[in-house]
Amino acid sequence: MTGPIPEALAAFRAFLRRPVLLEPSGLRPPEARRLWLGMAGLHLSVLLLVLLPFLRLWQQAFALPAPDAYGKLAPQVMIPVVVMAAPVLEEAIFRGWLTGRPRALWLLGCLFALAGLGLAANADPGSMAVSMALLALLVGAPLGWFALRRRAALRVFATRQAMFFYGSAGVFALSHLANYPRASLVAVPLVLPQLWTGLTAGFVRMRMGLLASIALHMTSNALALGLAFALSRLG
Repeated sequence: MTGPIPEALAAFRAFLRRPVLLEPSGLRPPEARRLWLGMAGLHLSVLLLVLLPFLRLWQQAFALPAPDAYGKLAPQVMIPVVVMAAPVLEEAIFRGWLTGRPRALWLLGCLFALAGLGLAANADPGSMAVSMALLALLVGAPLGWFALRRRAALRVFATRQAMFFYGSAGVFALSHLANYPRASLVAVPLVLPQLWTGLTAGFVRMRMGLLASIALHMTSNALALGLAFALSRLG
């Protein structure tokens, strides 16, 4: 049987058996767009038909609470944050650097530095040192990106790609335990949907680039949010 989903499944399985450093093709080639459609279909099918039903049964079996992440956001910002902002930030943080390019690693470091300065500014809003450091970061981030644009990927990403790929997917999944009011070992299976997203989006990022993985992540979050709204209306 041929079609976008079986073809994508075959390519995905081959990559999972042996993750390797790739040069992303982007989405312009017709075969890349076909692969993206196949991965989107595969991702959403497994999410909808396997993982979300399992999630529901696991929650009922162990009397686990539902995620409360959506409840922390005002309804008017739910779609922009969950469907648009979150996928961009999460893909940049967890998968933007998987190709091992120095400029991507530089931007990842800048993101962490920005988060640290945000915490420092919250603790001491009038700090001149924090303000100067923020200004230096805002100037240095694009300058570093430009200066490092031609640097080749670090060799360690070629020799240890499996470690980076699976490690990124695992950390991404476990970070979503924060969506639940209580974290425990029995709650770990609740983040299997995020682990699946980490694996599929990671493969898409390596084959087609960061924009492709962001688009996949946005599609996945839109489905999850739509189901959450539908279930809330049904009580």
